[in-house]
Amino acid sequence: MAPNDPKQAAASGGGGFFASIASSLSNFGSAMSKSVNGMMAYEGLEVINPEGGTEDVEEEAKKGRWKQEDRDSYWKMMQKYVGSDITSMVTLPVIIFEPMTMLQRMAELMEYSYLLDMADKTEDPYMRLVYACTDDFHPISVISVYIAWNISLQMIFAASFFISVYYAYQRTWKPFNPILGETYEMVNHGDMTFIAEQVSHHPPMSAGHAENEHFTYDVTSKLKTKFLGNSVDVYPVGRTRVTLKKDGVVLDLVPPPTKVSNLIFGRTWIDSPGEMILTNLTTGDKVVLYFQPCGWFGAGRYEVDGYVYNSADEPKILMTGKWNEFMSYQVCDSEGEPLPGTELKEVWRVADVPKKDKFQYTHFAHKINSFDTAPKKLLASDSRLRPDRMALEKGDLSTSGYEKSSLEERQRAEKRNREAKNHKFTPRWFDLTDEVTTTPWGELEVYQYNGKYTEHRAAIDSSEGIHESDNRPDFNPWQYDNVEAE
Repeated sequence: MAPNDPKQAAASGGGGFFASIASSLSNFGSAMSKSVNGMMAYEGLEVINPEGGTEDVEEEAKKGRWKQEDRDSYWKMMQKYVGSDITSMVTLPVIIFEPMTMLQRMAELMEYSYLLDMADKTEDPYMRLVYACTDDFHPISVISVYIAWNISLQMIFAASFFISVYYAYQRTWKPFNPILGETYEMVNHGDMTFIAEQVSHHPPMSAGHAENEHFTYDVTSKLKTKFLGNSVDVYPVGRTRVTLKKDGVVLDLVPPPTKVSNLIFGRTWIDSPGEMILTNLTTGDKVVLYFQPCGWFGAGRYEVDGYVYNSADEPKILMTGKWNEFMSYQVCDSEGEPLPGTELKEVWRVADVPKKDKFQYTHFAHKINSFDTAPKKLLASDSRLRPDRMALEKGDLSTSGYEKSSLEERQRAEKRNREAKNHKFTPRWFDLTDEVTTTPWGELEVYQYNGKYTEHRAAIDSSEGIHESDNRPDFNPWQYDNVEAE
């Protein structure tokens, strides 16, 4: 029998009861929307108010970060792209950007890397079980829960790690697209080294690698989009793998798609309805978490529910929470009901956010732009050094826009130079493999970390010279030097 609604199953704890009410409301349909046809003379546009109904859509359409005249000109420019993949087709104004690149967004997930450390270090699951259970718990039940706990703790920690990144995804500011050959490197966090590189421009693709004594994290990322006028659907055509070093366990992630609503009219907001599946490729266990769609008046918004299943597809642990706040878990029976004597336990909660932060950055997100997390002798291709990003961080939109255009034209010039020489761009830290993996949204060529960055850093760290923080290089991701924009 299929498990019951995990929200109802977790009714004894935290937000379970209220979550079940919200879930029942969301079943009536998605967030209320209304076309702005007629009332504003824009064909094919819909405004969605995640906190209300249809009666206030016209007022909602007037809100957002755009001035009316900017909305008009932007819509005239964008309407020809309706139905298209706009991942790299359109030059966008910096008013909608945040001072961070997509490579840095990849690194932002590492804020909660301690969850992967815990997944790797899990020992003595019996004592964890005793701590969670009451003294009069039946011995047979203890044994069954022990087994469930033993197979599930790694998956709970790992799933919570991947949920944690969605707090950053709720931000409605767009990161800068990386320049081909651009990199981002990070140290001084969790005894971990992180390196990411833009490995392809058309289509835009990034590769990343993180590692410490407990895990390795490898990702090849390619986004596919569909522009719908006042919204865009984003499909994560990528592959993410985590290897836990103690036991050699390999975990594979398939995330849900994302929808960005009210791009031009109304207040921009983001939802990720659908399933996230995390599979233990070593044992066959998996986590299936369902991201609830936002319903009427915000019902179900941010809510996540699901189970940890063993290799026989039997539910062992229920998980519930909100992807922008926290995740909790509880041992369940084969029907998905909480076992007597257990309780809902919180496993992850979002870190503190500075008050009135314009970009909703956590303290860690601010460190991503800081040179405090940069290694000595920072690569000149590092995202921190981008002049458009740095200008936006200072609030200088005019300079940021100019620098962004200059970088994009410089990239086009380098491409012309490269093609004239019949040369092919070659990533420095990642190699293209022969592997092509299938995702729900298309096939993906897989890039693999080649280990050269580890050798590069070891050579620098063992050298006597120390890179001074006030002697940073100019941004230079180019493989062909002295290429001037024509």
